[in-house]
Amino acid sequence: MNQSARKQPELPERRPPASGRLPGTAPLILETLADDDYALIDSGNGQKLERYGPLTIVRPEGQAIWQPALDEKIWRQADAVFTGDTDEDGVGRWRFPKQPLGENWPLAWRGLAYLGRFTSFRHVGVFPEQAAHWRFIEDQIGAAAKSGRQPRLLNLFGYTGLASLVAARAGAHVTHVDASKKAIGWARENQEMAKLGDRPVRWICDDAVKFCEREVRRGNSYDAIILDPPKYGRGPKGEVWQLFEQLPHLIDVVRELVSDKPLFVVLTAYSIRASFFALDELMQEVFGDAGGRIESGELVIRTLDSDRTLSTSLFSRWVAQ
Repeated sequence: MNQSARKQPELPERRPPASGRLPGTAPLILETLADDDYALIDSGNGQKLERYGPLTIVRPEGQAIWQPALDEKIWRQADAVFTGDTDEDGVGRWRFPKQPLGENWPLAWRGLAYLGRFTSFRHVGVFPEQAAHWRFIEDQIGAAAKSGRQPRLLNLFGYTGLASLVAARAGAHVTHVDASKKAIGWARENQEMAKLGDRPVRWICDDAVKFCEREVRRGNSYDAIILDPPKYGRGPKGEVWQLFEQLPHLIDVVRELVSDKPLFVVLTAYSIRASFFALDELMQEVFGDAGGRIESGELVIRTLDSDRTLSTSLFSRWVAQ
């Protein structure tokens, strides 16, 4: 049978569109600047040169279609270079030009310690541009905590747990969901590194959609929700995730999980096929009658000692107040 003629899986019925639209800001560009813990040193020719703590690293960056600003000899001084094939699912490779390095090394964000790791798929356990969201989460949760609340936060596709730990440190009760047992294990290591073992964090290995659907049936709710879905992924039982097909349904379900004292919902997407306007319209459709405002745009990293910025992802967030 022709591939295009195969019957497509039936998608869940959508909730009715919201009756109104919320005020908001679009585009909103959120920048991550260099600091002692991280810096984007240069980018170009499909790569980026970054500093993570004491180490400088060269990794692929598809959006860096310009030429590098710095001399090639500076790039050659990197401590680690990813040389694997990013178009395949197979094991990638790292080269260490100066000296062999271990798999892990210590990193921090605003004093929150965590582990960097040379993975086979070019990532190192942190997306630095998310620091813009971490500051927002920290401020929102911290303000609620000061008023005597302990907000319940749900982190979907939580990866290595940095957003979860930022929220827990600020005073939230956190439920962290990821489909990868390996990522959950790494997140637990980060919790110990950060000395936050006494904070209320539930680590759950599950398919994000199924977990949220069960939470709705259980009658549970959350004051704050973070989503950072991949373009494509698989759940622990082989569930298939396709961003463009399944994100609308997931946002519908997330809407049902929002408590009666909400703070925010933050959605980030790493996909060059979409525009932040697409995320903005989806959030308006689902949250347009919920009050508050919607802010949408891009997360970017500003290059050290330069006006050049690297756009990394799209986002849209609903803020209740």
